[in-house]
Amino acid sequence: MAEDLINYKDIYFPSYLGTNDKLITLLNRASQTLCDWFSKADKNGPLPFDDNFKCIMPAEDGNSEEDLFSEIESLLNNSFNPVHPGSLAHLDPPPLIFSILGDLIAAGLNNNLLAYELSPSVTLLEESLCKWFAKKIGFNDLSGGIAASGGTLSNLNALIAARNNAGLATNPNSVLLVSEDAHSSFVKCIRVMGLDTTNLVRIKTDNQGRMDINDLRKSLDKCTIENKKIFAIVATLGTTVRGAIDPVKEISEICKERNIWLHIDGSIGGIFAVISIPIKGLNNINQANSITINPQKIIGITKTSSLLLVSNMSTLENTFNTGLPYISSKENIINRGEIGIQGSRPAEVIKLWLGLRFLGLNGIENILKSSIKRKDFFIKNISKNKFDIYSGPLHIVSFIPKKLDPEDSDTWTQTKVNELINNNFMLSRPKFKGRYFLRVVMGNYNTKESHIEELLRLLDA
Repeated sequence: MAEDLINYKDIYFPSYLGTNDKLITLLNRASQTLCDWFSKADKNGPLPFDDNFKCIMPAEDGNSEEDLFSEIESLLNNSFNPVHPGSLAHLDPPPLIFSILGDLIAAGLNNNLLAYELSPSVTLLEESLCKWFAKKIGFNDLSGGIAASGGTLSNLNALIAARNNAGLATNPNSVLLVSEDAHSSFVKCIRVMGLDTTNLVRIKTDNQGRMDINDLRKSLDKCTIENKKIFAIVATLGTTVRGAIDPVKEISEICKERNIWLHIDGSIGGIFAVISIPIKGLNNINQANSITINPQKIIGITKTSSLLLVSNMSTLENTFNTGLPYISSKENIINRGEIGIQGSRPAEVIKLWLGLRFLGLNGIENILKSSIKRKDFFIKNISKNKFDIYSGPLHIVSFIPKKLDPEDSDTWTQTKVNELINNNFMLSRPKFKGRYFLRVVMGNYNTKESHIEELLRLLDA
């Protein structure tokens, strides 16, 4: 029989017979290779130390294990390493160990969250986890949500649902209101929805980086006069450059007055609402119709891990349901491919579930409190005489030398970024209000006060 011709070396897939020794051997070797890379992070720095990586494409015959593991090592050595304590540039913390395991289990299962019959346990897990998050932030029993590959997609799911709910799904005059400091992904969302950038109305921010309520009211009145149809207002919990939080209470009251969908982009700050840390501005988020939360951005859930939570699940069903005629369904079970843009999806929710179960609420709070503590330590010790500092209640700080004009800010930040990376500190340089800044994100659990003191010394030099 043909099966008899398959030898040990030629096994391509997990076997339904035997012990899968080959897979165990490969997993053990891959784990060791990855852990060796983690262990070298302190010496090698946050950015690649090997620029010799070559993208070799498949040949006629498959490569040997030795060749492949050699290339895996080269790939790792040419990758950004979030484990390094000097990795402070972006919202990309070290991965939780149980979340890494969750990724492995999800890959091994290869279940598909398109439909219940293709992912029975994972469908129930995602539904339950979204409901848990929704109740934690104060939504009612009609609430729930769906996972997606990143905050941009979660925001897009919400905005499409909001536009459909307003009866404006094909109306070219439909507009979205966001603050001028809102995430750039909303430009992309507008384009995907077939609208022009003029359909994205930007609201001014105050000196704390929060949406200006007076300007919001003026803009709403102007939209009415111009016959523009507003399908949503977006409040931000944690702007990208300074971590500012929009005044949700006031915005939610305006949305209720005018019957407008309130979406909250909580990609950065939403996770803080799950625990009891007193963060100014996180009250009243349960007044929203929808909220995006990205656990990947601070508590170490491996990418991708984003949730869209909605106050009423029927809005997602009404927007995205197609009937899925080629898939069997089960009574009282919603096929997850019918409540969002994505059809086929991996079982990524497993890594979120395992990570949260491993941490518990106390562990989550510990990680979040530590990020705020590092931010406060940095702000307390940076020279106020030398730098202008821009920060909010979260764990992000942007800064620039005082009285530096835009052209000089470009040169100074680029020079300083290069100087810092040579000392194994990676900071970002966002452009904000016409000037470049340096930005530090204090979400790296491996960063200690001694590292921050060294960073401050280099900045002051």
